[in-house]
Amino acid sequence: MGETSGPQAHFLFPVGKMRQDLPKLRQALAAAIETLGYELVGIEFQPRRDSALLRIYIDSDAGITLDDCQRVSHQISGVLDVEDPIAGRYTLEVSSPGLDRPLFEPAHFARFAGSTVRVHLNEMLDGRRKLLGRLLGIRDGEVAIADAEGREWRVPLERIEKARLVPEI
Repeated sequence: MGETSGPQAHFLFPVGKMRQDLPKLRQALAAAIETLGYELVGIEFQPRRDSALLRIYIDSDAGITLDDCQRVSHQISGVLDVEDPIAGRYTLEVSSPGLDRPLFEPAHFARFAGSTVRVHLNEMLDGRRKLLGRLLGIRDGEVAIADAEGREWRVPLERIEKARLVPEI
């Protein structure tokens, strides 16, 4: 016969959670960022076991430098202290969108129509969670993508977990 074991140990790790929704936080941060002359491209929140990550993407017509990121980080730190959007510890990262620019809003998908895009869905769509193809833009309120086989995919924005441009070299 087998041995019986005593009480089992369970380990719980606190994970940072958003105390407010991203659209509300976006609105508060956009005002502070725009006063400095930058555009708030988007916000990513990644909960982690030891410390969450709050990544803010900014852009400007002149591009983004490290000094720009530091300036914006300093400006929005005060907003984040007041808003207190995340329970627990987190790291703030301010970044340029880069060559593999993330797409967050309908205007982004319309602006970059014709570009190659990689999309990760938060649930399956016709048996797929990842799409790669040419961005056709927004059609009837959905993101339209043509894959390599020529099939047109229509994806509701709320089903997109993340989308990024694929740099063409």
